[in-house]
Amino acid sequence: MERIYRAVFEAAADGIFVIGAGGVIRFVNQAAGPLLGVADAALIGRQIGDFFCDPDDQAALAPTDRHPGGRREIMMRRDDGYRFPAEIVLRDVMREDGPTRVMIAHDISARHATREMLLAREELLRAIIATAPEAVIVIDAHGRIMSFSAAAERMFGHPAAAMLGRNISMLMPEPYRREHDSYLARYLETGEKRIIGIGRIVVGERADGTSFPIELQVGEVEAGGQRLFAGFIRDLSEQQEAERRLQDLHGKLLHTSRLSTLGRMASTLAHEINQPLTAIANYVEAGRQLLAAGRAELLPRVADALSRAGEQAARAGSIIQRLRGFVARGENEKKPEDLNTLVEEAATLALVGAREFGIRVTFALAPDLPPVLADRVQVQQVILNLVRNAVEVLQPCARREITVQTAASEGFAEITVADTGPGIAPEIRDQMFSPFVSTKRDGMGLGLSICREIVESHGGRIDVASAPESGTAFRFTLAFAPPMETLDD
Repeated sequence: MERIYRAVFEAAADGIFVIGAGGVIRFVNQAAGPLLGVADAALIGRQIGDFFCDPDDQAALAPTDRHPGGRREIMMRRDDGYRFPAEIVLRDVMREDGPTRVMIAHDISARHATREMLLAREELLRAIIATAPEAVIVIDAHGRIMSFSAAAERMFGHPAAAMLGRNISMLMPEPYRREHDSYLARYLETGEKRIIGIGRIVVGERADGTSFPIELQVGEVEAGGQRLFAGFIRDLSEQQEAERRLQDLHGKLLHTSRLSTLGRMASTLAHEINQPLTAIANYVEAGRQLLAAGRAELLPRVADALSRAGEQAARAGSIIQRLRGFVARGENEKKPEDLNTLVEEAATLALVGAREFGIRVTFALAPDLPPVLADRVQVQQVILNLVRNAVEVLQPCARREITVQTAASEGFAEITVADTGPGIAPEIRDQMFSPFVSTKRDGMGLGLSICREIVESHGGRIDVASAPESGTAFRFTLAFAPPMETLDD
């Protein structure tokens, strides 16, 4: 039996130390020397405490009937000074020559490294959740909140400490609140995904009872045998408000487009109105002459002339009524405007859908520009037109870039919309701002003409720089608003 014990003693992968009185090493196995970086024979007679970093650990290792032993983690060191964590198991054995302690030591450096890596990952995850701009909420399979990020506190108005352990449904308005647990139970039972791994727009409820739209993405994970769900939540209130403002701006821009188009229609409409007015004048003059003749038999002809004049007056009135309906929103006025805000709003609207075509947009807006004197909607119509033209031109191109720039130039504000498109041929470029000239197959050629009229009505100028295969840059200027005291005068 002793030979079997000896074989086990020598074959053990962990270092085994037999420690006598005073902490002196009496026997070791073959793994002990490599563990401590000392030859086996050189360990015999050494103090075991020489290989421990903490003096308290050294005092506890001397064999005595007051220390029954046990398992613990300590820091050990080799002869070369290298320190490493070790797990030791102590057992006391009473021998005829006195108390003896057996120590089994195992290097747990790899375990410590793994544990520290996991702890670092946990700390990193906590830091990410704490600083994420989107709200992050973790719940268990029963809907109980396990983690509530700082962004979630700001979004919903509940402190994290008060939310831990509460049901996630309290962040939802009715009827979603009472139905949430059944949704979760149905998923756990059937695996049918309605939000998990898919994402959708839902409604949340703040601490003050107000509801607001949110975009919810939910991920699922198993940790420690427990099923957890992490929700990533984005508040859509500002986005929807911005969309509403853009829609309102779009409506205003469309109205300005109607006003601009009215200028193009002026000559045709003037001709239409001139016809009934000329006819009225002729009929009235004929009636006057017939009355001047003083002959009773001519009275029916006078009545017919006046009737026809009335018909032509009604025709002219109908034309004017149609014009009034077209410009129902009336005149616009110029006032001081922040140019960069004006440009950003219009360009953002014009760029809707541009991402689908892989178009990259760069804004280079000069800071601290003075306000410009402008009709906001009309100027935004110009920007909208130029940017949309650039988007359309770039769609078939390999390089798709648009630059929108503002700057001060020679006492004026200058706005530039440049693209990396195919450019414009010289023979067309010189006529770009003339009516009915267009590079588009189905274009009417009125957009740039309208842009020129708007810019010139603001006291500015517009031009284009382009060459085939080198892109196109439209530039126009606006006057800066005079000082407030001048306006007040």
